[in-house]
Amino acid sequence: MRKWFVPLTVLGLGGLGALFLSDRGRRAIGWISDRMEEAPERLAVWNESTELEVERIQSALNRLADSLGARPVRP
Repeated sequence: MRKWFVPLTVLGLGGLGALFLSDRGRRAIGWISDRMEEAPERLAVWNESTELEVERIQSALNRLADSLGARPVRP
C-alpha cells in the first residue's frame, strides 16, 4: 500500500486542481455553494419527517409485540 500512496496523492491533487481550474469545475463548485444556503432548512424538514417515521415504526413494533404477547419496548 505504501508504494501507491504518492501516486494516488498526486492523482488526487491533480484532480482537485482540474476541478478548480476548469470552467465546468468552477460552475459545479458555485452550484454546490449556492445549494449550501438551503441545506439547514432542508435538513430540519428531513429531520422532522424522519423522527415522525421512527415514531410510527416504533408504535407499529409495539403493537406487534403486544399482539405476540411480548413486552413492548418504550423509548
